[in-house]
Amino acid sequence: MRPLEGKVAVVTGASRGIGKGTACVLAEQGATVYITARTVNAGENPLPGTIGETIAEIERRGGKAIGVALDLHDDYAIAALFAQVKAEKGRLDILVNNAMTIPDSMTSKAPFWEKSLADEWDIWDIGLRAAFIASHHAAKIMAPQGSGLIACMSGYVGRTYTYDVMFGTTKTATDRMARDMGVELKPRGVASVSLWQGFTYTERAIENLKTVPGMASQLNSAVGSSPEFVGRVIAALALAPDLMSRTGGSWIVAELAPAYGVTDIDGRMIPSLREERGSPIFGPV
Repeated sequence: MRPLEGKVAVVTGASRGIGKGTACVLAEQGATVYITARTVNAGENPLPGTIGETIAEIERRGGKAIGVALDLHDDYAIAALFAQVKAEKGRLDILVNNAMTIPDSMTSKAPFWEKSLADEWDIWDIGLRAAFIASHHAAKIMAPQGSGLIACMSGYVGRTYTYDVMFGTTKTATDRMARDMGVELKPRGVASVSLWQGFTYTERAIENLKTVPGMASQLNSAVGSSPEFVGRVIAALALAPDLMSRTGGSWIVAELAPAYGVTDIDGRMIPSLREERGSPIFGPV
């Protein structure tokens, strides 16, 4: 029996990158995973990856996935997703708030006052607002069942300037949101955490290494992880006896991994960048 057999998960932004990697890991370990994304057909996004391709990879590994085309700008569509999960499965064990809008302008050298306000606010709307709405609906399922894990993707950008004002603002707010949700969910047996992931070799990151000036020279390849690394840690965290002792905290993924005996797919231990890039503000509640 696989460790997550019988569990149900929702992963947003799962057509590529960390979302795809996480969905594949959770499904491979036995969970039924609802994968959401906007990209249904190849060519709709300049980057590779579709819902169907993620499902195909999950099924190749012997896992179970249900694809839901979802625009996270649409509050009613988010509500409908969780209504579908409740109707079809009757439970929800893991929500991974991974989706994030990353406009090309985010990695440009232009200052914030020269960037498009629409693009900047879209970082916030998808990275934070939609994550809160998804968590709202997930908690309505998890709290009555007395268990569950809400994991919100954040990073060192919560403390150290990286790329863009709104990027940092969104991730810092994500940390606070996860913390305060942890306060309210803890009495119900549901955990809420913010996860700080370092550089990850996603499709977008690989493209940025080619096109963003100076990026390749700044990156030590030893610190980068695969898109599945976070999923491995989330799977371990969901099963951990000490899960509730971590609720409300912001946690560096590279530090959680050795605590649960997790390595990257190539067996490497990913180094923490706490000393170089900063420490999380919020501990557990």
